[in-house]
Amino acid sequence: MGQNDILFERAQKTIPGGVNSPVRAFRQVGGTPRFVAKAKGPYFWDAEGTRYIDLIMSWGPMIAGHANPEVVEAVKQAAETSFSYGAPTEGEIDLAERICQLVPSIEQVRMVSSGTEATMSALRLARGYTGRDLIIKFEGCYHGHADSLLVKAGSGLLTFADSTQNAPSSGGVPHDLVKHTLVLPYNDVAALKEVFQKQGDQVAAVIIEPIAGNMNLIKPSAEFLTTLRQLTTQHGSVLIYDEVMTGFRVALGGAQSLQGIVPDLTCLGKVMGGGMPMAAFGGKKEIMSKLAPLGNVYQAGTLSGNPVAVAAGLKTLEIISREGFYECLTGQTEKLMAGLKLAADEAGVPFAVDSVGGMFGFYFANAVPTSFEAVTKTDIEAFKKFFHLMLDQGVYLAPSAYEAGFTSIAHDNAVLEEIIAAARISFQKLKA
Repeated sequence: MGQNDILFERAQKTIPGGVNSPVRAFRQVGGTPRFVAKAKGPYFWDAEGTRYIDLIMSWGPMIAGHANPEVVEAVKQAAETSFSYGAPTEGEIDLAERICQLVPSIEQVRMVSSGTEATMSALRLARGYTGRDLIIKFEGCYHGHADSLLVKAGSGLLTFADSTQNAPSSGGVPHDLVKHTLVLPYNDVAALKEVFQKQGDQVAAVIIEPIAGNMNLIKPSAEFLTTLRQLTTQHGSVLIYDEVMTGFRVALGGAQSLQGIVPDLTCLGKVMGGGMPMAAFGGKKEIMSKLAPLGNVYQAGTLSGNPVAVAAGLKTLEIISREGFYECLTGQTEKLMAGLKLAADEAGVPFAVDSVGGMFGFYFANAVPTSFEAVTKTDIEAFKKFFHLMLDQGVYLAPSAYEAGFTSIAHDNAVLEEIIAAARISFQKLKA
């Protein structure tokens, strides 16, 4: 029994499932999770000393590479002054100003500690601002584990406009909450129009991943986004862009800067904390002014604006703002996807790829999916086999076919060549 097996067995005695976030348990792909001992640049080493090329990068935050020396130094300096104060700091102002500068739709911003906190707070704020209860989310999009967001559609299009037919996708979620959440198919313009026609005056907010990353990588159509913005404006509903994953990951200004859409509220996380527990939500001053202590929408957090996390975030935002950063990151990610596609084609394996900035998706299918339903129809069994074949060759992919992957600025040409060489071998074995 290897050290990873020993640790996993030990972990399961005191931690449910042996992990502190479900996908880490390797349940979809099978096998034993790798317990990380250290990481540097594009690599991590597990408890057995095996080196892996990391293609999840902590699920997105480590855009500057693991243990980036500049970020490490900023964290060290901040930590020397104490880890937390429970009082305001100048660093919080600096970070807020930088975020507002980089994302113009954000006029004011509130710091929190996780993406779930950000989306939960943004929805409460939207409800407080509009005086309405109903929210709309999209099938396959994940917005954290707040109760009202753990709802899925009951029978697809037949019941999409009837929230009483929805069902919680998690135990412990009261059915009373379900009636306040409508779930629509991603990229379905007709469904969107029909709902707003019937219930538009009841909708407090629509929350969306502007590029979905929790059903693998799925891009929205321009028509879908334009219609969404028009309808929410027309009916006085708050449009919330959940850019916890895409913010500062697909572009310096987030997905909204690529799409030309101005949301009312934006949720941020991951990259903005440089790997530390840090997130935020912000948007129009008119809406944000409803937050306590100015308004009656309560939101608070002991560790919000944590000085160590703020320091890591500020330095990371400085690094990614440097000339040529995103051109390089985007180019490397596209090069990686092209290499994987060519290797699959050579082996005769149906395979499709897509990417935006430092975020990518690949699918065992003939074409890139455009919806959650389409993703579920890809060859999941082929993915599982491919995952383990790549793992055996030292490449760590997301242990789920429903998760996007991530690169960093540390993934140079030598690293990409190693990944593509591993993929070439893996595809040939998969085909055999």
